[in-house]
Amino acid sequence: MIPQWLTTTTTIRPNSSCTCCASATGGSISAMTLISLEFDPSWRQAVNSRLNLAPLRPRRDLMLNGQKIGSVEGGVVEQLLPDGPELVQAAFSLRYVPAEASWRIAGDGTQALEFLAQGFYAANICHIRQQWRNEQLAVFNETGQQLATAERGITRLLGITTRAVHLFGRTPDGRVWVQQRALDKSNDPGLWDTLMGGMISAADTLQTALQRETWEEAGLHLDQLTAICHGGHFFVQRPSKVDNGTGYVVERIDWFECVVPDAVLPQNQDGEVAQFALLEPDELKSRLEANQFTSEAACIFVRVLGRDLPN
Repeated sequence: MIPQWLTTTTTIRPNSSCTCCASATGGSISAMTLISLEFDPSWRQAVNSRLNLAPLRPRRDLMLNGQKIGSVEGGVVEQLLPDGPELVQAAFSLRYVPAEASWRIAGDGTQALEFLAQGFYAANICHIRQQWRNEQLAVFNETGQQLATAERGITRLLGITTRAVHLFGRTPDGRVWVQQRALDKSNDPGLWDTLMGGMISAADTLQTALQRETWEEAGLHLDQLTAICHGGHFFVQRPSKVDNGTGYVVERIDWFECVVPDAVLPQNQDGEVAQFALLEPDELKSRLEANQFTSEAACIFVRVLGRDLPN
C-alpha cells in the first residue's frame, strides 16, 4: 500500500539559483517542436503493470516507535539474531511480535537501522554489498514525517519507501536525449533511461536532488537548460530485481521536463552512465516498444510524449 503522504501533489517553487518550474509558455517553449507519439496499447499496459506488482511472498510490517516505516520478508532479520527474535541495546530495542506479524523497533531508529545495515552487509544477505552506496535516505512514517535515516542499500530489503527524480530532456526540434545505464549498475544494467534519473537522499529536497543528479549524471547545470518544469509523478510498487524478490520497492518518482539547447551536450561525471544518445521520436518509440528502456523511463516517456495518460 502506498503511504498517504506520497499521493499528495508536489509544488516546486523556484529560487534565485534554480529554474525549476520555469513558465511553460513564452520564448523558450514556443520555439520548441512538441511531439506526440501513439504507443501500442498492449505494450503501454504492460509497462504500467510492471510497476504495480504485489510482493512474491508474505511480508511483515516494520514498525518504529509504533509507526510503520516498511516491511520485511520472513526469515531475513532472523539471520542477524541467533539468540532469538529480540535484541536490546542502549539506544534501541528490536523484537518480533508474532500476534501482529511485525518487527518493532523502539528507541533510536537511525541507530537500529544502521545495526541492521551493518549486519546485512557483513553477511552479504540478499546481495546487500552489491546495493551498498554509503548514502543515507530519509525514513518516513505513513503521513510523511521523517523518523530516521537508513543506508540506501537496505531500503529495498526492508520495504522502506524511497523517492526518486528524473529529467526528460529534448532539443528545440523535438529530438530526445537518453542515457544508457552503466553495465555494472546493480539495477537494470545496460538498459536505457531518461536524460537523468537518481535517488533523493536524506540531505536533499526535490529541487536540490534535481540539481545534484543532473550534474552528476549528465554534467549539466540547470541554468544551461530552458523551459524546466515539473511534469508529474507516479508510483512504483514491485518486488526487487536484485535479490530475487526478497526486497520490495515502494517509490514515488517525480519527473521534470526541459529543453536542452543544441550547443549543450551531456557528459557523465559519476561513472554511472555508459553513453548518451540523441534520438528521433520514431526511433525512441521503436526502442521503447522493444523494451530497451527501464520500466520507469518508459512510463515517463509515455506520459510526456503520449499525453493521453493521467500524471
